[in-house]
This record gives sequence, structure tokens and C-alpha cells, in this order.
Amino acid sequence: MKLILMGPPGSGKGTQAKRICERFDIPHLSTGDILRAEVKAGTPLGLSVEATMKAGGLVSDDIISSIVVSRVRSPEAQNGFVLDGFPRTIAQALVLEQALGFDALTAVIELVVPEEELYDRICRRAAESAGVQRADDNAQTLRLRLKAYRAETLSVSDFYRPRSPFFMIDGLAAPDEVTDRILQILQDDAVEQT
Repeated sequence: MKLILMGPPGSGKGTQAKRICERFDIPHLSTGDILRAEVKAGTPLGLSVEATMKAGGLVSDDIISSIVVSRVRSPEAQNGFVLDGFPRTIAQALVLEQALGFDALTAVIELVVPEEELYDRICRRAAESAGVQRADDNAQTLRLRLKAYRAETLSVSDFYRPRSPFFMIDGLAAPDEVTDRILQILQDDAVEQT
């Protein structure tokens, strides 16, 4: 099972990725989580990307691609993985395709959520964070992240449509409904093609 979950910030990718990973016992490769852990640990990588992340920018294709390729080729990912937050650009998608092969993906699933709802979700997540708020959980940073998403990541959908089993899901549904729809896709359609 090699799955990419796409969608704008706050669309529920992380929640769904964790559920799918538990169901199939595969690793959740979240570039955001990986980078936030590097920043928190004060590693050289973390120090080099911290300002970019706080400003809502995208980490360079070279840096993030090398991290992801290393992870998808690791022993922990030999039975599959869920990518969350990668690829965000066509350049990253091409690197991933080169690393895995043209037809290696089980599916690409995009969660679709209107922008107004994304602002509400990010504000709720910040309010519920109990003092452990992510540095990028605020309206100003979300505006920048959405601008970057529209400019770079939306085109990745067009890249994958003719290349992989590609599905769009209404991310406004309740989380359990979204999970059920993803599982139905993986069991009915995409898995048969791998």
C-alpha cells in the first residue's frame, strides 16, 4: 500500500493518514511532523528550515525530497506507507516517481475542503492545543500556506490524474465518513491495480 494523501492545510490529512496507517500497519510519513521534530530537536536541518516554516513558506524541493526518498526506501516502509504533505510541487512528484517507479502508487487521494472551513479548523485546532500550539496554526500563516498551496500544490493533482488511481473526497464530511470512503476506495479500486 503506497498512498499519497493530498489537500490544503487543515483538510484532515494527518487525521486520516494516522487512521489508514493503523488499519494497514504501515508508516505515516508526514513531512510536516518530520520537519517540526527537527526544529524542536534543534538539528542543523531544523535550524535551516525553522524561519521558512514559521512564515508559512515551503521548504526547498531538494531538502524535502531527499528526506522523503530516504524514508520511502527505508526498511520500515517496505510494506508501504502513507505520504502526508508530500509531494507539494511537480518537482517533488517527479523525484518520488523516479525513486519508486512510474506505477508504484496504490492511490492518490485528495481531500477537498472550502477555504472558509479551513480557517475555522485551524482556529479550533489552535484553541484546543492546550498550550502546545503549532507555530503555523494561525490565520496569517494559514493565508500564506494556502497561497503556496494554490500556487504549487494544486498542479500536483493534475500531474497525478493520468498517472495513478486518483480520487477526490469531500473533506467536509465527518472524519469517520471520510475514513470509510478512503477504505472503500482502497479496498474496491486501487488495491486491485497494485
